[in-house]
Amino acid sequence: MPRSRRRFLAAVPLVLLAVVTAGCANAERPRAEPQAYCPLPEEQGPTPSPCIPFDWNQRVAENHAYRDRISITAEQKEAAAPRAKALTAVLGGPADDGLGAAVAEALGVRPEQVELRRQGYGVPAHGVLVGGGKGRVCVNGEVDGAGHVEVEIVGRTLEGTCLPGEGGH
Repeated sequence: MPRSRRRFLAAVPLVLLAVVTAGCANAERPRAEPQAYCPLPEEQGPTPSPCIPFDWNQRVAENHAYRDRISITAEQKEAAAPRAKALTAVLGGPADDGLGAAVAEALGVRPEQVELRRQGYGVPAHGVLVGGGKGRVCVNGEVDGAGHVEVEIVGRTLEGTCLPGEGGH
């Protein structure tokens, strides 16, 4: 057998192997994970299988979970009641630049532990939201633009703050 023919016959299996493996490399494997969102109930058409169920309300709830609060007991609320009363007096009083210090004193915390958020312009005590506390318990207060005071005793947010985050879209 001539030498070139032996080389050809030896190369044929290698070429066939290369062709077969190249064809397999391009073939898609079936995927177990979902590929698309399932159609909403009011939409018509075939449901892709498998698909990811989509619940907009659940997505919004997950997105805003940082605002959720830690539960506190009735005893914790009762123990914080004097601080809530003191905060109400501070927020109902005259407006001045020492609001943060006055809130800290009413809540029994250091001034740097007070969360203070001004809601607008003008008189400093109007349109302000404050919060602070010890441990899991927060005493939050708000003075709206008309000067009405509202105070509540709540658990900290899941983020560890007294005032909920300002996130959103």
